[in-house]
Amino acid sequence: MQQQPIYELNIQPYPALAEQRRRPPSVVYFSNLTKTVEFLLTTLQIHGWDAQLSYSTIYRNLQIRDKFWQDYEVRGVKFFRVTISKQLLNPVLPTVEMEDYPRKR
Repeated sequence: MQQQPIYELNIQPYPALAEQRRRPPSVVYFSNLTKTVEFLLTTLQIHGWDAQLSYSTIYRNLQIRDKFWQDYEVRGVKFFRVTISKQLLNPVLPTVEMEDYPRKR
């Protein structure tokens, strides 16, 4: 089986928001980093947030740390954290030390 990377986009709201404005975390998976970044930039612009990131910034962070994150805040109050991480599809299965079944002779 061939291993393939997929990208997990996680938008985690901070609990500092009032109870009625708090939302559950959103997790979306993409097979392409370009599509992940395009989706994130479009979503931020639709909701009125200033997108202060670029594809190259995210790519470099993924190469160095295997994870990219950025907090979005207004006047010192954090609203949510965006995290992009690389996950493996079809990871290598570990082998366990086990005796073979004894065969009849």
